[in-house]
Amino acid sequence: MSVAQDAELAAIAAEPILRRSYAAARKLNVEHGRTYYLATLLLPAWKRPYVHALYGFARYADDIVDSLDSQLPAAERAAWLADWGGRLVDTLRRGADAGPADRARHPDRDDVSVLPAVIHTIRRWDLPVGYFDSFLASMAMDLTVTGYDTFDDLMTYVYGSGTVIGLQMLPVLGPSSPAAAPYAGDLGTAFQLINFLRDVGEDLRRGRVYLPRESMDLFGVTREKLATGVVDGAVRRLLCHEIGRARELLRGATPGIRLLHPTSRDCVWTAARLYGGILDEIEKADYQVLSRRVAVSTPRRLSVAGGALLRSQSRRLVPRQR
Repeated sequence: MSVAQDAELAAIAAEPILRRSYAAARKLNVEHGRTYYLATLLLPAWKRPYVHALYGFARYADDIVDSLDSQLPAAERAAWLADWGGRLVDTLRRGADAGPADRARHPDRDDVSVLPAVIHTIRRWDLPVGYFDSFLASMAMDLTVTGYDTFDDLMTYVYGSGTVIGLQMLPVLGPSSPAAAPYAGDLGTAFQLINFLRDVGEDLRRGRVYLPRESMDLFGVTREKLATGVVDGAVRRLLCHEIGRARELLRGATPGIRLLHPTSRDCVWTAARLYGGILDEIEKADYQVLSRRVAVSTPRRLSVAGGALLRSQSRRLVPRQR
């Protein structure tokens, strides 16, 4: 690391609120994003806190919608999300400092807020506030929208929930050209589509289906058929069709990795390979995604990430030895 990069980490460590906030974001990443977190280990240490902060923001918003205080009615979840996200956006637009904790509506929660870390990251990398507005808008859709008629309709949701994630990450990863932006957006989109395919059964139990109705109609699949949990020929053909769409988008996005700073490429290559591996595992499991969540095995994750980690470390050592 350079002196300036050392100073960045030292500044975070020296500020108690920031230090705790970044630690909370990292904890969310460790607990909920195993594939994503494994890939972040391939980044230089000084970049990782910012990636954890962005992940923590997305994860906490998703938890408000789906996991935390699960007995809350949708209207109360919407109010919580609007309050939490609104304070982030208002703080950024007013240029104020972030508050120390996220207890305005839920004083019983004892976790440390990720908002100070997120705001610090946004300011450090000059990220457009519009990306976060779009993300929050998509999260709010999950509280009222249960399905999408067409793929284009679905893409409206995916822009905020997936595409902007890639765009948020791009400045941290270090693009060498403005041409990297469309690739970054497509990679975020592909990752989100893969998440949908992995979580069909889980999402269905929450009352949502992210498979476009036009695709379901094409193969004669209804929501009621999916709810039976039986994967028959029609369901397999539907999933195969959507896997092909996600795989094509992932394949088209990966050339953009070469447009990133060399210290970021192994991280993104690893994430792309592991997300592609989820599609492979769905096929190996005979498309059984209605009753369980398919995942890349730990040995395969370690195999993919381990080799990249060794390469990454060896490249970092060469200049020091010279």
